[in-house]
Amino acid sequence: MTMNQPGTAAAMSKEMQECVEACMACHTVCEETMSSCMQMGGQAQMQIMRALIDCSEMTRMCADMMMRRSPLSAEMCAMCARACDMCAEACMAMPDDAQMMRCAESCRRCADMCRAMAGATM
Repeated sequence: MTMNQPGTAAAMSKEMQECVEACMACHTVCEETMSSCMQMGGQAQMQIMRALIDCSEMTRMCADMMMRRSPLSAEMCAMCARACDMCAEACMAMPDDAQMMRCAESCRRCADMCRAMAGATM
């Protein structure tokens, strides 16, 4: 995936590229974890599913907004970090589930990177 699009004024910073990649990785893991939860049936709590859905959607939208240099990117990154934190916490409710722990780790990494981008000048 190339971040330097023809006609853009400036190349995306390394930090922004890394944040986009963290968002997309988190989106993928959340989607995989939702699938895993659905296969579990009754064990998956609705709170976890809501957090996974919110995080999955938020990370994808955040990455899209950064890639198109939206003036709302910083605010979106702050909201994305919050969604990722909530998802990581929800996943920690099932500490014996390897997929949940993988998701929590990806969410924490994405939240940290989004928080950094929220404070950066985009």
